[in-house]
Amino acid sequence: MALLTGKTAVITGGSTGIGLATAQRFVDDGATVFITGRRPAELDAAIEQLGSAAIGVRGDVSSAADLDRLYAMVAERGCGIDVLFANAGIVEHARLQDITEEHLDRLLDVDLKGVVFTVQKALPLLNDGASVVLNASNTASRAAEGIGVYAAIKAAIHSFARTWAVELRDRGIRVNAVSPGATDTPGRETRVGLAARAAGGSETDFRAAQTASIPLGRIGTPEEVAGAVLFLASDLSAFVTGAEIVVDGGRNTI
Repeated sequence: MALLTGKTAVITGGSTGIGLATAQRFVDDGATVFITGRRPAELDAAIEQLGSAAIGVRGDVSSAADLDRLYAMVAERGCGIDVLFANAGIVEHARLQDITEEHLDRLLDVDLKGVVFTVQKALPLLNDGASVVLNASNTASRAAEGIGVYAAIKAAIHSFARTWAVELRDRGIRVNAVSPGATDTPGRETRVGLAARAAGGSETDFRAAQTASIPLGRIGTPEEVAGAVLFLASDLSAFVTGAEIVVDGGRNTI
């Protein structure tokens, strides 16, 4: 039986990677899905893949006007939002001595403020009993060179999930976080290069060390993260709120 039949979902950053894999799972399980993306070509390709159950909205979560336009389109459908996956985000690397105001601003605008206002602006449309899932990261609970700002923001996302779960309990709205580890997304190669340079090593050595640090011995897939999001989005997790599911192959256990 489909887990999201008749449900309306919104996924920010849904045109590639984890967002697109999650949108596919939601569509396969019966949902109508609104996805956002900043790049028209990728957004169009995602909608072609997902089919008629998906609606693409070009937009950037760091733009209040773009979020308002997204939710205006959702409101026109008249069904409210049953599932919100605040997924959009960016990764940038900088060691302490290299952190600039521009680096801080970019990450804060997208990864922190973008999440806050994605959820806040959705509140009037969230149906009672809805599920909100925040995309965090396993970096929030471990140390790694060059991602201090990013990891700190993801720790804040964990905190938001717990706080908002309490603040929205009277409406029966559940708020949870999913925390992926290393995942084979289209942007991973770029991130590997940046991370390797931040750590002062080669990309080959970085990949080998990263894989060796994962107890399951491999990088995760977007579909594996999407499975965790589907669980949190559906009634299978009806008694789960303020929680975090770590999808990192056991990396945080060692």
